[in-house]
Amino acid sequence: MSKDQTSTLDASSDLSQVFELAQQLRVDSVRASTSAGSGHPTSSLSAADLMAVLMTRHLRYDWQNPDHRAADHMIFSKGHASPLLYAMFKAAGVVSDKELMTTYRRSGHRLQGHPTPELPWVDVATGSLGQGIAYGVGIALAGRDLAKQPYRVWVLCGDSEMAEGSVWEALDKAGHHQLANFIALIDVNRLGQSGPTELEWDTDTYARRAEAFGCRALVVDGHDLDAIDQALTTAADGRAPTVIVAKTVKGQGVSEVADKEGWHGKPLPEDLADRALVELGGIRDLRVRGPRPPDATPVPAPAAAAAELPRFEVGDQVATRAAFGKALTALGAHPDVVALDAEVGNSTHAEDFKKAYPERYFQTYIAEQQMIADAVGMAVCGYRPYATTFAAFLTRAHDFIRMAAVSEITMALCGTHSGVEIGADGPSQMGVEDLAMMRAVHGSTVLYPSDATSAAALTAAMADLHGISYLRTTRGAYPVLYADDQSFPVGGSKTPRRSDDDQVTLIGAGVTLHECLAAADDLATAGIQARVIDAYSIKPIDTSTLASAAHDTGAFVVAEDHHPEGGLGEAVLSALTTTPARPDFAHLAVTNLPGSGTTTELLDAAGISRTHIVQAARALLQR
Repeated sequence: MSKDQTSTLDASSDLSQVFELAQQLRVDSVRASTSAGSGHPTSSLSAADLMAVLMTRHLRYDWQNPDHRAADHMIFSKGHASPLLYAMFKAAGVVSDKELMTTYRRSGHRLQGHPTPELPWVDVATGSLGQGIAYGVGIALAGRDLAKQPYRVWVLCGDSEMAEGSVWEALDKAGHHQLANFIALIDVNRLGQSGPTELEWDTDTYARRAEAFGCRALVVDGHDLDAIDQALTTAADGRAPTVIVAKTVKGQGVSEVADKEGWHGKPLPEDLADRALVELGGIRDLRVRGPRPPDATPVPAPAAAAAELPRFEVGDQVATRAAFGKALTALGAHPDVVALDAEVGNSTHAEDFKKAYPERYFQTYIAEQQMIADAVGMAVCGYRPYATTFAAFLTRAHDFIRMAAVSEITMALCGTHSGVEIGADGPSQMGVEDLAMMRAVHGSTVLYPSDATSAAALTAAMADLHGISYLRTTRGAYPVLYADDQSFPVGGSKTPRRSDDDQVTLIGAGVTLHECLAAADDLATAGIQARVIDAYSIKPIDTSTLASAAHDTGAFVVAEDHHPEGGLGEAVLSALTTTPARPDFAHLAVTNLPGSGTTTELLDAAGISRTHIVQAARALLQR
């Protein structure tokens, strides 16, 4: 069934034409998902009217130039409604009907089941629900406070994801910052994956909650085009962050599935799809040329100065977290570097950056998920974010970090106060899982400096890395080991103790490197020569140096202030599988549940102190 509709719509088109576009979006959502044999057509049908009005009359966008600095941003937080998004791309003329019908959800093609930035009109990967609003806040902040551009950020989200706490973190920050360039549209279609949503069609409650977080709420019938148009016009007036609560029907336009349970995530069978196309008025080929973006605001580009990294004297006692703060401040000489904090900047030393560059320092308070989302939004806009909190608390944001990797975002993270080394605060504050978490992130770089010189150098190195990089730092102050003329290439290591007579290799990073050095001294008094490797680059790890040490000594003791799963020890073992070397191996890690105590007491109780390293080395040599 085909309907003779081939005209082009623009901002002056009347709402009867916009209705035809909405029906086209529904038709193409059904066709694409049925052709693919999978997808979420009913979730797409409910939001089609909202998106038809948005893209025709309000979304200021240049589809041929998606990098336009002043163009609006559109985020599908309900990424499972990708049939609708791709149908919009077809209406915009950037995706062909053939591509939509023959490649959607197929291997090796860009129209994936959930959108990713492989498509130039997609800013961030979505699909892990509850994240799109958070990204939108970050992009809105970047536009208003960094780029100084007049764009708006439109986020389509589903009602099911409104149960996610990260949504309310985001709306809280939108209200706190009064981000008048931020608009969220909630598609309240009542039905989730397995049944009705928590609030069903209680739009007033959604509105009250949004208002409680400092946002303006507008409740509309999500299928009344005139009401939608008026709401979008109000939302774009630049007065307040706005949440449009739109009551819709899941499966709208197809009577056999409309507001019926059991259709979430299911394509319509071919016979039902054929009937749906007839009911929706047939196939159309409308094109949309919506409002053009305004001219970009001219903003003088500050000149980048050379970053003068801090220098430290060998032997001085300096915490690596303090060296990080000083190095980050030095990197502020580059105008694209921004710093984000989760209300612990006075402990992580990220606050040092604030004192020098307050206009590029962003406080998210105790909202680690939003901190990462803000960083992602700023990275989307061309900035180089450094986001910092305690290593233990960064784990809360793991899903945001995981999805940032899917979006191929470049950003630097720093986790401080790692391991049992922190002392008396106890296990709730001890990051002993973070290395495993960050090593598992696709394309990540994981760095763990042992002194101030290496910490500063690696902080600077992250500014040139692609993808997600992670720096692990410690709370306590330890002796500076390296002169400031030393280099610390990513993927390298240092060998501060080495001789031709070495019988065992001790491998550490961070605090355990200092324990390894002390253990080597103790072993030397007993006539045992120990090589010591500073594995400051955990991913990628220095396989060549490890292989040479394995060949030379035949025995490894790895000590780490982390759980045994996924940390330094497993990184070393994984590296050795690519070499012929098979040294005798002892792995010392935090296997107990630590409590409060001094650093010395806790390292010893965890079995990773110099005493335990000496014992492990002796045991290996006695085999």
